[in-house]
Amino acid sequence: MRVLVVGAGAVGGYFGGRLLEKGEDVTFLVRERRKKQLEERGLVIQSVHGDAQLTPKTLIAGERAGRFDLVILSNKAYHLQEAIRDVKPYVEEGTIILPLLNGMAHMELLWREFGKENVLGGLCFIETTLDEEGSIIQTSPVHDVKFGEWSGAVTERVQRLEQLFSNCNARFHLSERIVTDMWHKYLFIAAMSGVTTLFRAPIGLVLSGEYGQEIVLSLLKEIGGIMRAHGAPIAEDIEERQWAQMREMSPETKSSMLRDMEKGQMVEADHLQGHLLEIAKYHQIDAPLLKAVYHHLELYEQQKG
Repeated sequence: MRVLVVGAGAVGGYFGGRLLEKGEDVTFLVRERRKKQLEERGLVIQSVHGDAQLTPKTLIAGERAGRFDLVILSNKAYHLQEAIRDVKPYVEEGTIILPLLNGMAHMELLWREFGKENVLGGLCFIETTLDEEGSIIQTSPVHDVKFGEWSGAVTERVQRLEQLFSNCNARFHLSERIVTDMWHKYLFIAAMSGVTTLFRAPIGLVLSGEYGQEIVLSLLKEIGGIMRAHGAPIAEDIEERQWAQMREMSPETKSSMLRDMEKGQMVEADHLQGHLLEIAKYHQIDAPLLKAVYHHLELYEQQKG
């Protein structure tokens, strides 16, 4: 299969790089600056699961490359419109779209642009960042992707993807409940990014002190209540499970949103916390902690200039 990965950053560069390392036909759709960086240094992965230095094929939007069988969207949500525009010339009938974005708001847009029948559900769990030279630094045991049909069916095409991803130095899981998986990830990332950015601290410090755990659990329950009102198929005890999961994480763990904030970069506040507040408003649910998180992120964006 011909695979096009949109972006060669912390997420796309890592998972696309692992596929390339395995020997699959992978091309990265990148900007000029990243293309030059990759040509000069290669695609460099420094990981607890093993380092790699690869020579990737790259593509700049507008260049001819023919049809791809699989497009993996690994871009940030605020670049989604641009990514859709850039990737459309490489999508034909039968091309599979696999988004690895956080949240849920992007799905409606992808369905409109590519057709619901062509877009899989997908998500990833990984802690990665790019250093100043463009190397991908991956620091935690988790490097997982989940994918599946929106209906939950095990179709021939997802079985082909399962074969494509097999024996790769990353964990790819075919899920028969991808919608639930995505909502659960959304709950986790909205709360985790929310509290770590609100307090500008890794999760261990956030959970310390007299009120830390109470605040985190309250935010999880607030978000879970919004999701249930919206009809999201989440587990009854998911808030307590995710709260326990956060308490078991390495104390130094930071959300990717906090890492972006520390670099002075844009954040996905509108796509994550903002979208949840839109749902809350529609269902007339008050969400004071989520409002505080979102307001803080709005102020950060304004002051970032």
